[in-house]
Amino acid sequence: MGIQLPVGILTGGLGTRLSEETVLKPKPMVEIGGMPILWHIMKIYAAYDADEFFLALGYKGEVIKEFFFQYRYRASDFTIHLETGEVDINRPPTENWHVHLMDTGQQTQTGGRVKRLLAQAGRTLLLTYGDGVCDIDIDKLVSFHRQHGKLATVTAVRPPARFGELKLKDGFVTAFDEKPQIGEGWINGGFFVLEPEVADYIEGDPTVFEREPLERLASEGQLAVYEHHGFWQCMDTLRDVRQLEDMWQRGSAPWRMQPK
Repeated sequence: MGIQLPVGILTGGLGTRLSEETVLKPKPMVEIGGMPILWHIMKIYAAYDADEFFLALGYKGEVIKEFFFQYRYRASDFTIHLETGEVDINRPPTENWHVHLMDTGQQTQTGGRVKRLLAQAGRTLLLTYGDGVCDIDIDKLVSFHRQHGKLATVTAVRPPARFGELKLKDGFVTAFDEKPQIGEGWINGGFFVLEPEVADYIEGDPTVFEREPLERLASEGQLAVYEHHGFWQCMDTLRDVRQLEDMWQRGSAPWRMQPK
């Protein structure tokens, strides 16, 4: 058995830098390999036996609701008896998930959404954003959090550089790395572990989680950091979408987890 902790995902943002894709759907519903990136994120956690998800909805949350409402039929083989309207599920979906779809408001900031997720979960919560994939080991992240005994743990990552890196010597290229990780400069990669008491650090809906709450947790020595040295990619632009799609189609998606 794996972690068996609830997972909260922030899915309510506007995704303005992906406006070409997000006019009709929220950013977490932008597809990679024919499935929303939200599904890919949930599969990362599911590989570690997570099966309960709390989704904080906002912008175009009805699109996410519709996706999960129809999921059983989309992911199954079934027979429909037209005379009676009865449906026989012949091949049910492999995902045995319990998905809580929570309307958290169009204008609610990340802090307000996190506060509501913590209240609904009622215990230690795994939290991430609805637009980033990673090959993180969730079991190791949770173990790290428990060992350090802090109220919150954030995963730090080094994002991939936007341009290829050339290593030069004596007028020749000795190495070419198309997408190197930045050598320095850790950033917030999401994939948090939060104790219920973190809600006390969030004033309300207008609060931005990444500002006062995390700053205060850090200043009080209650924010541990788990350094992830592997793959991480946030889907901010159409260029990112195409890159992730290419990885998926080539069968080289590092975040494509196998069940433990």
